[in-house]
Amino acid sequence: MVINTNLSAINAWRALETNNTNTQKALQKLSSGYRINSAADDAAGLAISEKMKAQIAGLNMAQRNAQDGISLIQTAEGALNETQSILQRMNELAIQSANGANTATDRAAIQKEMDQLAQEIGRIGQTTEFNTQKLLDGSFKSVFQIGANENQNLSLNISDMRGVALGIVGNTSASGVSSITTTLTSASTNSATFSNGTYTISFDSSSSIYDLLNSSGSIVGVSADGKTWNAGTSVTTTGVDTFTLSSTITAGTVTISGTDTNVTVSSTELFNVQSSKLDAGTYTYDASTKQLKNSSGDVVATTTDGKTFTDSQGNTVLTLANSANNGATFTVGGIDVSTQSAANSAITKIQDAINQVSMERSKLGAYQNRLEHTINNLGTASENLTAANSRIRDVDMAQEMMEFTKDNILNQAATAMLEEMAA
Repeated sequence: MVINTNLSAINAWRALETNNTNTQKALQKLSSGYRINSAADDAAGLAISEKMKAQIAGLNMAQRNAQDGISLIQTAEGALNETQSILQRMNELAIQSANGANTATDRAAIQKEMDQLAQEIGRIGQTTEFNTQKLLDGSFKSVFQIGANENQNLSLNISDMRGVALGIVGNTSASGVSSITTTLTSASTNSATFSNGTYTISFDSSSSIYDLLNSSGSIVGVSADGKTWNAGTSVTTTGVDTFTLSSTITAGTVTISGTDTNVTVSSTELFNVQSSKLDAGTYTYDASTKQLKNSSGDVVATTTDGKTFTDSQGNTVLTLANSANNGATFTVGGIDVSTQSAANSAITKIQDAINQVSMERSKLGAYQNRLEHTINNLGTASENLTAANSRIRDVDMAQEMMEFTKDNILNQAATAMLEEMAA
């Protein structure tokens, strides 16, 4: 008989400790709802579960990305819907203007509405945005992440849907002061060609100029700082005089001659617009900032030399023969319907624009439908992965409660045996 070591009590104590540990683990699982609460519970299962959790989170975020993509597309497509409505109205106006029953006055009224509609198309194209990103000015090129893994994306480019790109803007006109360089010569007759506009003549203040004649030899009435230059009238300048060729003077060759001194006038117009890609509207040049602004004050282009203007994407939108003066304005009209022949040509151009917008809307609609299916697929994948992860990580409450109850009963039994041995 052994009296120093109570093996039965030791065995009961060890069983009690084991049951206590199992009870605590079961209690943790029951309270958390997870079968795996630490790597010790199931190392391989934990690794698999964590990868699945990352995949599930990625799939859910990809769904939100795709939904954002749909929202962006709907914004662009809604704007294009209005653009197409405007084009339909412009088509009606062009057909109306092409009718021989209309007078020049009628067509002028139609042209006014056409100009306003063209400006609105330009405004829509320039201002339509989603999350501060412009959608219809040709600059939108983006990639949507529509999957949980690398390179699972969708690229979307939206074409330029402004008036210039659609071909529904008219000619560009400019207003401002053109500069004239003068050279004084003797015993000669010289000529210069002018267009309608306001000009500045600069020459020596001691010189005099005389009569102005057109190419047929007729006297042309020209105003200079409130003075009229007629045949035989000597005008002494202070160094700078201006004269205006108004609509009553036909643009052509004007000869300046005199008995004492002749003046050769060569003109360079600042606003000889060589090319323009501006939407319909009025633009003003600010020489201090070298910026071209629209009627709303928004900067649409910048320049370094006053001749070539580029937009924010680096595209050339306006090219001038010579540098523009501060405050120079440029007006771009709508498609020309001022004559019957122009209106006939406009019909084809407008219908082409309608087709362009329709094609872009169709493309956007196709992308939207694809993204909707993408969202459905991502949802299904997320659901299946969630179920798989649940089978690995979540606890079976019934089974774990059974284990907890068993361990609890064993604890009570072991405790009772220890009490008996101690009695």
